[in-house]
Amino acid sequence: MAPGERDAQRALELLHMTVFSQSVSPCGKYLAAGNNYGEIAIFSLSAALSSEAKEESKKPVVSFTAHDGPVYAMVSTERQLLSSGNGELKAWNWSDIVKKGCKEAWSRRPPYRSSLEVPEINSLQLNPKDNSLLLAGGDCAVHAMDLESGAFTQEFRGHSDYVHCLALRDQAQECLSGSEDGTVRMWDLRTGAQVQLIEVHKYEECSRPQLGKWIRCLATDCDWMVCGGGPALTLWHLRSVTPTTVFPLPHCQQHVMFYQDLILSAGHSPAINHLQISGEIRAQIPCTPRSVHSLCVNERSPEHKVLTAAGSSHKVDVFTNFSYRAFSLCFA
Repeated sequence: MAPGERDAQRALELLHMTVFSQSVSPCGKYLAAGNNYGEIAIFSLSAALSSEAKEESKKPVVSFTAHDGPVYAMVSTERQLLSSGNGELKAWNWSDIVKKGCKEAWSRRPPYRSSLEVPEINSLQLNPKDNSLLLAGGDCAVHAMDLESGAFTQEFRGHSDYVHCLALRDQAQECLSGSEDGTVRMWDLRTGAQVQLIEVHKYEECSRPQLGKWIRCLATDCDWMVCGGGPALTLWHLRSVTPTTVFPLPHCQQHVMFYQDLILSAGHSPAINHLQISGEIRAQIPCTPRSVHSLCVNERSPEHKVLTAAGSSHKVDVFTNFSYRAFSLCFA
């Protein structure tokens, strides 16, 4: 392909790019972002946040093709970046990445029921208590993998459609999963049993039939859960299985997190929502992507503490004090 054709093709790719996933390096100085073309770009937060930052500082220090299809999810351990795509989980050593070496450390495929099955892996969740990884996606199941041995140790089945999101309950050995089937299910990680089922769309205050029943995002904080998607973003008390607050957001939400005394969410609109537990919208901060797929707070380095937002754009927005967009990192 001639250089001019390559440039034109890349311009088209950038125009149609979606960034699905993000993860911060163990040192907190780097941000990995994965897109719909299977590429992972590594950005230097320390360079981009420097007082001497130039436009080049906001471009990747290295990028590489990690998967044949989209990079749906990523998490970082103390040593490795883990990424998931269609039917496959891969690991990359951060020590190699920062030296611009992008050799795959290992790859694993969950034990699918059919060799013809290549379901996407939508969600990854680290469980530091037992050094395991939970993963879920298109095969309607949640799988647990021991990170030390690489063996898949448990499988949680019950959902009737693919799983979009996972969250851990910190105080208990429990995992929550949200699915296209409209349910949130809680699993006991010790026994593998399902201990709770919440059919969110059946609660009148949450239901939005015109938008569907799918659960796209969820987060937990002790006895509290917030979840949304087709149903309205809602705060739940888990012990009583009660929806306590329905947030007045008209659009489907795709990512949510508890942060200090707030709930941060984003989805099918170009804004980051700052929500109070009481249900009030404290702020809606404009962002570049028209649809946001991923929010990430860098808690690993106080010096580089930022909120980043990624979605239907080749730009990843960086918010230094969370109340305005400072600048954007850009795929090249």
